[in-house]
Amino acid sequence: MARVVSIGKQSFEDLRLENYFYVDKTDFIRQWWSLGDEVTLICRPRRFGKTLTLSMCESFLSLRNAGRGERLFGGLDVWDDPAMRALQGTVPTIFLSFADCKGASAEECLASMKLKLRVAVDAHSYLRSSDAITEQDHAFLARVSDTMDNVTASACLGQLCGMLRKHWGTKPVVLLDEYDTPLQEAWLGGWWDEVTAFVRRLFNSTFKTNPALGRALVTGITRVSQESIFSDMNNPCVVTVSSSEYATCFGFTEAEVFAAMDEYGLSDRAGVKRWYDGFSFGGVRDIYNPWSITNYLDKRELGAYWANSSGNGLVSSLVSSSDAEMKSDFETLLEGGSLHKVIDEQIVFSDLENDPDAVWSLLAATGYLRISTSGDPAVLGAGVPVTLDI
Repeated sequence: MARVVSIGKQSFEDLRLENYFYVDKTDFIRQWWSLGDEVTLICRPRRFGKTLTLSMCESFLSLRNAGRGERLFGGLDVWDDPAMRALQGTVPTIFLSFADCKGASAEECLASMKLKLRVAVDAHSYLRSSDAITEQDHAFLARVSDTMDNVTASACLGQLCGMLRKHWGTKPVVLLDEYDTPLQEAWLGGWWDEVTAFVRRLFNSTFKTNPALGRALVTGITRVSQESIFSDMNNPCVVTVSSSEYATCFGFTEAEVFAAMDEYGLSDRAGVKRWYDGFSFGGVRDIYNPWSITNYLDKRELGAYWANSSGNGLVSSLVSSSDAEMKSDFETLLEGGSLHKVIDEQIVFSDLENDPDAVWSLLAATGYLRISTSGDPAVLGAGVPVTLDI
Protein backbone atom coordinates (compact mmCIF):
# COMPACT_ATOMS: atom_id res chain seq x y z
CA MET A 1 0.00 0.00 0.00
CA ALA A 2 1.36 3.42 -0.99
CA ARG A 3 2.35 5.76 1.83
CA VAL A 4 0.28 8.89 2.49
CA VAL A 5 1.74 12.04 0.94
CA SER A 6 1.86 14.83 3.52
CA ILE A 7 2.12 18.19 1.75
CA GLY A 8 4.27 20.80 3.43
CA LYS A 9 5.40 18.76 6.43
CA GLN A 10 9.02 19.63 7.19
CA SER A 11 9.57 17.61 10.35
CA PHE A 12 11.67 14.53 9.68
CA GLU A 13 10.41 12.84 12.83
CA ASP A 14 6.77 13.32 11.86
CA LEU A 15 7.37 11.90 8.40
CA ARG A 16 9.09 8.83 9.79
CA LEU A 17 6.88 8.14 12.81
CA GLU A 18 3.68 8.52 10.77
CA ASN A 19 5.14 6.59 7.81
CA TYR A 20 4.42 9.41 5.37
CA PHE A 21 6.02 9.46 1.92
CA TYR A 22 9.74 10.17 2.24
CA VAL A 23 12.65 9.83 -0.18
CA ASP A 24 15.75 8.63 1.68
CA LYS A 25 18.30 11.45 1.75
CA THR A 26 19.98 10.40 5.00
CA ASP A 27 23.30 9.64 3.32
CA PHE A 28 23.77 13.42 3.35
CA ILE A 29 24.54 13.11 7.07
CA ARG A 30 27.36 10.66 6.40
CA GLN A 31 28.75 12.75 3.53
CA TRP A 32 28.64 15.98 5.52
CA TRP A 33 30.09 14.50 8.68
CA SER A 34 32.89 12.64 6.90
CA LEU A 35 34.12 15.79 5.14
CA GLY A 36 34.77 17.43 8.51
CA ASP A 37 34.16 21.04 7.41
CA GLU A 38 33.63 23.34 10.37
CA VAL A 39 31.12 25.65 8.67
CA THR A 40 29.16 24.57 5.59
CA LEU A 41 26.85 26.90 3.64
CA ILE A 42 24.51 25.18 1.18
CA CYS A 43 22.53 27.27 -1.32
CA ARG A 44 19.53 25.78 -3.09
CA PRO A 45 16.32 27.24 -4.61
CA ARG A 46 13.20 27.35 -2.48
CA ARG A 47 11.17 24.17 -1.95
CA PHE A 48 14.19 21.91 -2.35
CA GLY A 49 14.16 20.26 1.06
CA LYS A 50 16.61 22.49 2.93
CA THR A 51 14.46 22.71 6.07
CA LEU A 52 13.67 18.99 6.03
CA THR A 53 17.38 18.22 5.66
CA LEU A 54 18.27 20.28 8.73
CA SER A 55 15.38 18.68 10.63
CA MET A 56 16.80 15.29 9.63
CA CYS A 57 20.27 16.26 10.87
CA GLU A 58 18.86 17.57 14.15
CA SER A 59 16.88 14.36 14.65
CA PHE A 60 19.98 12.28 14.01
CA LEU A 61 22.55 14.19 16.06
CA SER A 62 20.57 15.63 18.96
CA LEU A 63 21.05 14.25 22.44
CA ARG A 64 17.28 14.29 22.91
CA ASN A 65 17.05 11.40 20.44
CA ALA A 66 19.62 9.17 22.12
CA GLY A 67 18.34 5.62 21.93
CA ARG A 68 15.77 6.39 19.21
CA GLY A 69 18.03 5.83 16.23
CA GLU A 70 16.59 2.51 15.12
CA ARG A 71 13.04 3.84 15.31
CA LEU A 72 13.81 7.00 13.34
CA PHE A 73 16.52 5.81 10.95
CA GLY A 74 16.22 2.04 10.76
CA GLY A 75 16.14 0.92 7.13
CA LEU A 76 17.58 4.19 5.85
CA ASP A 77 20.99 4.62 4.21
CA VAL A 78 22.76 6.32 7.13
CA TRP A 79 21.86 3.48 9.48
CA ASP A 80 23.89 1.02 7.41
CA ASP A 81 27.11 2.70 8.56
CA PRO A 82 28.33 1.50 12.00
CA ALA A 83 30.25 4.74 12.59
CA MET A 84 27.12 6.78 11.95
CA ARG A 85 25.06 4.58 14.26
CA ALA A 86 27.61 5.26 17.00
CA LEU A 87 27.31 9.01 16.38
CA GLN A 88 23.51 9.12 16.54
CA GLY A 89 22.08 10.96 19.54
CA THR A 90 25.45 12.06 20.94
CA VAL A 91 25.83 15.73 19.94
CA PRO A 92 24.38 18.86 21.60
CA THR A 93 22.48 20.54 18.77
CA ILE A 94 21.20 24.08 18.21
CA PHE A 95 18.55 24.34 15.50
CA LEU A 96 16.83 27.50 14.29
CA SER A 97 15.38 28.97 11.11
CA PHE A 98 15.12 32.54 9.84
CA ALA A 99 12.60 31.49 7.17
CA ASP A 100 9.84 33.78 8.42
CA CYS A 101 12.03 36.59 9.78
CA LYS A 102 10.35 39.44 7.95
CA GLY A 103 8.68 42.69 8.83
CA ALA A 104 7.64 46.15 7.73
CA SER A 105 10.73 47.77 9.25
CA ALA A 106 14.23 47.02 10.42
CA GLU A 107 12.92 46.89 14.00
CA GLU A 108 10.33 44.25 13.13
CA CYS A 109 12.83 42.19 11.14
CA LEU A 110 15.35 42.25 13.99
CA ALA A 111 12.61 41.48 16.53
CA SER A 112 11.65 38.34 14.61
CA MET A 113 15.29 37.22 14.55
CA LYS A 114 15.58 37.83 18.30
CA LEU A 115 12.49 35.70 18.86
CA LYS A 116 14.10 32.83 16.96
CA LEU A 117 17.30 33.21 18.95
CA ARG A 118 15.41 33.23 22.25
CA VAL A 119 13.52 30.08 21.27
CA ALA A 120 16.82 28.38 20.35
CA VAL A 121 18.19 29.20 23.81
CA ASP A 122 14.98 28.08 25.55
CA ALA A 123 15.27 24.68 23.84
CA HIS A 124 18.15 24.13 26.28
CA SER A 125 16.39 25.51 29.36
CA TYR A 126 18.00 22.82 31.52
CA LEU A 127 21.12 24.99 31.45
CA ARG A 128 19.41 27.43 33.82
CA SER A 129 19.80 24.88 36.60
CA SER A 130 23.20 23.54 35.49
CA ASP A 131 26.10 23.61 37.93
CA ALA A 132 28.56 23.20 35.05
CA ILE A 133 28.20 26.75 33.75
CA THR A 134 29.46 29.90 35.41
CA GLU A 135 27.64 32.70 37.23
CA GLN A 136 28.34 34.90 34.21
CA ASP A 137 26.64 32.32 32.01
CA HIS A 138 23.59 32.31 34.26
CA ALA A 139 23.52 36.10 34.16
CA PHE A 140 23.66 36.02 30.36
CA LEU A 141 20.75 33.56 30.21
CA ALA A 142 18.73 35.93 32.39
CA ARG A 143 19.20 38.67 29.79
CA VAL A 144 17.92 36.56 26.90
CA SER A 145 14.37 37.57 25.96
CA ASP A 146 12.30 38.68 23.00
CA THR A 147 13.27 42.28 23.76
CA MET A 148 16.98 41.78 24.43
CA ASP A 149 19.41 44.35 23.08
CA ASN A 150 21.33 43.75 19.85
CA VAL A 151 24.60 43.00 21.63
CA THR A 152 23.04 40.23 23.71
CA ALA A 153 21.13 38.85 20.71
CA SER A 154 24.15 38.72 18.41
CA ALA A 155 26.11 36.86 21.10
CA CYS A 156 23.33 34.36 21.83
CA LEU A 157 24.46 31.40 19.75
CA GLY A 158 28.13 31.77 20.58
CA GLN A 159 27.40 31.96 24.30
CA LEU A 160 24.99 29.02 24.07
CA CYS A 161 27.68 26.93 22.37
CA GLY A 162 30.06 27.64 25.24
CA MET A 163 27.49 26.64 27.86
CA LEU A 164 26.60 23.43 26.05
CA ARG A 165 30.26 22.50 25.82
CA LYS A 166 30.69 23.04 29.56
CA HIS A 167 27.54 21.12 30.45
CA TRP A 168 28.00 18.14 28.12
CA GLY A 169 31.76 18.13 27.58
CA THR A 170 31.19 18.09 23.81
CA LYS A 171 31.26 20.85 21.22
CA PRO A 172 27.77 21.46 19.82
CA VAL A 173 26.52 21.64 16.24
CA VAL A 174 24.66 24.73 14.99
CA LEU A 175 22.01 24.26 12.29
CA LEU A 176 20.75 27.53 10.78
CA ASP A 177 18.08 27.40 8.07
CA GLU A 178 17.25 30.14 5.53
CA TYR A 179 19.87 32.57 6.78
CA ASP A 180 19.27 34.98 3.89
CA THR A 181 15.52 35.61 4.26
CA PRO A 182 15.97 38.65 6.54
CA LEU A 183 18.71 39.96 4.22
CA GLN A 184 16.43 39.84 1.19
CA GLU A 185 13.69 41.53 3.21
CA ALA A 186 16.15 44.20 4.33
CA TRP A 187 17.22 44.99 0.78
CA LEU A 188 13.63 45.21 -0.41
CA GLY A 189 12.55 47.32 2.57
CA GLY A 190 15.45 49.75 2.50
CA TRP A 191 17.00 48.86 5.86
CA TRP A 192 19.94 46.84 4.57
CA ASP A 193 22.60 48.47 6.76
CA GLU A 194 20.81 47.81 10.05
CA VAL A 195 20.10 44.15 9.38
CA THR A 196 23.45 43.27 7.81
CA ALA A 197 25.29 44.90 10.71
CA PHE A 198 23.42 42.62 13.11
CA VAL A 199 23.92 39.51 10.95
CA ARG A 200 27.64 40.27 10.63
CA ARG A 201 28.02 40.39 14.43
CA LEU A 202 25.88 37.28 14.88
CA PHE A 203 27.94 35.30 12.36
CA ASN A 204 31.20 36.53 13.84
CA SER A 205 30.36 35.41 17.38
CA THR A 206 28.76 32.15 16.26
CA PHE A 207 30.98 30.91 13.44
CA LYS A 208 34.34 32.70 13.67
CA THR A 209 35.35 33.72 17.18
CA ASN A 210 33.73 30.69 18.78
CA PRO A 211 36.14 28.08 20.20
CA ALA A 212 33.17 26.02 21.46
CA LEU A 213 31.70 25.43 18.00
CA GLY A 214 31.84 21.85 16.78
CA ARG A 215 30.34 22.21 13.35
CA ALA A 216 27.78 24.39 11.64
CA LEU A 217 25.45 23.80 8.73
CA VAL A 218 23.81 26.87 7.19
CA THR A 219 21.28 26.88 4.34
CA GLY A 220 19.85 29.60 2.14
CA ILE A 221 18.78 30.42 -1.38
CA THR A 222 21.57 32.81 -2.26
CA ARG A 223 25.21 33.32 -1.40
CA VAL A 224 25.18 36.93 -0.29
CA SER A 225 28.52 38.63 -0.96
CA GLN A 226 28.45 42.09 0.56
CA GLU A 227 29.13 43.97 3.79
CA SER A 228 31.67 41.32 4.95
CA ILE A 229 28.88 38.93 5.99
CA PHE A 230 30.91 35.86 5.12
CA SER A 231 34.35 37.27 5.82
CA ASP A 232 33.30 37.00 9.46
CA MET A 233 32.96 33.25 9.11
CA ASN A 234 35.82 30.78 9.40
CA ASN A 235 36.43 29.98 5.75
CA PRO A 236 33.11 28.24 5.21
CA CYS A 237 32.70 25.48 2.68
CA VAL A 238 30.25 27.10 0.27
CA VAL A 239 28.11 24.73 -1.78
CA THR A 240 26.15 26.32 -4.63
CA VAL A 241 24.16 24.86 -7.51
CA SER A 242 27.40 24.42 -9.47
CA SER A 243 29.23 22.55 -6.68
CA SER A 244 29.76 18.81 -6.90
CA GLU A 245 29.29 18.26 -3.16
CA TYR A 246 25.87 16.94 -2.14
CA ALA A 247 24.64 17.21 -5.75
CA THR A 248 21.90 14.57 -5.29
CA CYS A 249 21.10 15.31 -1.63
CA PHE A 250 18.63 18.12 -2.36
CA GLY A 251 15.90 17.47 -4.89
CA PHE A 252 14.84 14.12 -6.33
CA THR A 253 16.85 12.25 -8.93
CA GLU A 254 15.01 10.84 -11.91
CA ALA A 255 15.37 7.32 -10.53
CA GLU A 256 13.81 8.44 -7.24
CA VAL A 257 10.92 10.14 -9.07
CA PHE A 258 10.17 7.12 -11.24
CA ALA A 259 10.33 4.79 -8.20
CA ALA A 260 7.82 7.04 -6.41
CA MET A 261 5.54 7.00 -9.44
CA ASP A 262 5.65 3.21 -9.42
CA GLU A 263 4.65 3.19 -5.73
CA TYR A 264 1.55 5.27 -6.53
CA GLY A 265 0.69 3.50 -9.76
CA LEU A 266 1.43 6.51 -11.99
CA SER A 267 2.84 5.86 -15.45
CA ASP A 268 3.14 9.20 -17.28
CA ARG A 269 6.93 9.40 -17.07
CA ALA A 270 7.23 11.46 -20.24
CA GLY A 271 4.76 14.03 -18.92
CA VAL A 272 6.46 14.28 -15.54
CA LYS A 273 9.85 14.68 -17.20
CA ARG A 274 8.49 17.37 -19.52
CA TRP A 275 6.94 19.32 -16.64
CA TYR A 276 9.45 18.92 -13.81
CA ASP A 277 12.90 17.89 -15.08
CA GLY A 278 14.39 21.36 -14.90
CA PHE A 279 17.40 21.45 -12.55
CA SER A 280 21.07 20.55 -12.57
CA PHE A 281 23.33 20.59 -9.51
CA GLY A 282 27.08 20.17 -9.72
CA GLY A 283 26.88 18.82 -13.24
CA VAL A 284 24.26 16.23 -12.25
CA ARG A 285 21.27 16.67 -14.53
CA ASP A 286 17.67 15.48 -14.23
CA ILE A 287 17.08 16.81 -10.72
CA TYR A 288 13.39 17.30 -9.94
CA ASN A 289 11.84 19.76 -7.50
CA PRO A 290 10.45 17.83 -4.47
CA TRP A 291 7.51 20.20 -3.96
CA SER A 292 6.30 19.65 -7.51
CA ILE A 293 6.70 15.89 -7.33
CA THR A 294 5.01 15.40 -3.96
CA ASN A 295 2.06 17.53 -5.08
CA TYR A 296 1.84 15.52 -8.29
CA LEU A 297 1.86 12.27 -6.33
CA ASP A 298 -0.84 13.60 -4.02
CA LYS A 299 -3.15 15.14 -6.63
CA ARG A 300 -2.25 12.69 -9.40
CA GLU A 301 -2.27 15.40 -12.05
CA LEU A 302 0.33 17.65 -13.64
CA GLY A 303 0.39 21.27 -12.54
CA ALA A 304 2.62 24.28 -11.92
CA TYR A 305 3.00 23.53 -8.22
CA TRP A 306 6.45 25.05 -7.62
CA ALA A 307 5.75 28.31 -9.43
CA ASN A 308 2.50 28.77 -7.48
CA SER A 309 3.86 27.77 -4.07
CA SER A 310 4.90 31.22 -2.90
CA GLY A 311 5.86 34.66 -4.06
CA ASN A 312 9.39 35.96 -4.35
CA GLY A 313 9.30 39.67 -3.64
CA LEU A 314 12.91 40.21 -4.59
CA VAL A 315 12.56 38.60 -8.02
CA SER A 316 9.21 40.30 -8.66
CA SER A 317 10.65 43.70 -7.79
CA LEU A 318 13.60 43.29 -10.12
CA VAL A 319 11.62 41.95 -13.05
CA SER A 320 8.89 44.60 -12.79
CA SER A 321 11.49 47.38 -12.82
CA SER A 322 13.59 45.88 -15.63
CA ASP A 323 14.42 47.77 -18.83
CA ALA A 324 13.14 47.06 -22.33
CA GLU A 325 16.07 44.80 -23.20
CA MET A 326 15.46 42.56 -20.21
CA LYS A 327 11.73 42.39 -20.95
CA SER A 328 12.62 41.34 -24.50
CA ASP A 329 14.92 38.66 -23.10
CA PHE A 330 12.07 37.36 -20.96
CA GLU A 331 9.85 37.15 -24.02
CA THR A 332 12.53 34.99 -25.64
CA LEU A 333 12.52 32.66 -22.65
CA LEU A 334 8.74 32.45 -22.51
CA GLU A 335 8.68 31.53 -26.18
CA GLY A 336 10.95 28.56 -25.48
CA GLY A 337 14.24 30.18 -26.39
CA SER A 338 17.47 30.51 -24.43
CA LEU A 339 19.84 33.32 -23.45
CA HIS A 340 23.62 33.54 -23.23
CA LYS A 341 24.51 35.50 -20.09
CA VAL A 342 27.32 35.99 -17.61
CA ILE A 343 26.46 34.89 -14.08
CA ASP A 344 28.23 34.98 -10.76
CA GLU A 345 27.00 32.87 -7.85
CA GLN A 346 28.08 35.50 -5.31
CA ILE A 347 25.07 37.80 -5.17
CA VAL A 348 25.97 41.45 -4.55
CA PHE A 349 22.71 43.17 -3.67
CA SER A 350 23.97 46.65 -4.45
CA ASP A 351 24.52 45.54 -8.07
CA LEU A 352 20.98 44.27 -8.63
CA GLU A 353 19.50 47.62 -9.65
CA ASN A 354 22.29 48.58 -12.04
CA ASP A 355 23.85 45.37 -13.37
CA PRO A 356 21.64 43.14 -15.56
CA ASP A 357 24.09 40.26 -15.16
CA ALA A 358 23.46 40.34 -11.40
CA VAL A 359 19.74 39.91 -12.02
CA TRP A 360 20.31 36.86 -14.23
CA SER A 361 22.62 35.46 -11.54
CA LEU A 362 19.85 35.85 -8.97
CA LEU A 363 17.25 34.22 -11.23
CA ALA A 364 19.56 31.25 -11.80
CA ALA A 365 20.35 30.90 -8.08
CA THR A 366 16.68 31.04 -7.07
CA GLY A 367 15.71 28.34 -9.57
CA TYR A 368 13.62 30.44 -11.96
CA LEU A 369 16.08 29.77 -14.78
CA ARG A 370 18.09 26.70 -15.65
CA ILE A 371 21.77 26.72 -16.53
CA SER A 372 22.45 24.79 -19.73
CA THR A 373 26.17 24.64 -20.38
CA SER A 374 28.68 22.12 -21.63
CA GLY A 375 31.45 23.81 -19.71
CA ASP A 376 32.82 22.93 -16.29
CA PRO A 377 30.15 23.92 -13.73
CA ALA A 378 32.87 24.42 -11.13
CA VAL A 379 33.88 27.72 -12.75
CA LEU A 380 30.45 29.32 -12.72
CA GLY A 381 31.19 31.26 -9.57
CA ALA A 382 33.93 33.16 -11.40
CA GLY A 383 31.37 34.92 -13.62
CA VAL A 384 31.52 32.99 -16.89
CA PRO A 385 29.06 32.99 -19.80
CA VAL A 386 26.40 30.29 -19.64
CA THR A 387 23.19 29.52 -21.49
CA LEU A 388 19.98 30.06 -19.54
CA ASP A 389 16.51 28.72 -20.25
CA ILE A 390 13.29 28.05 -18.38
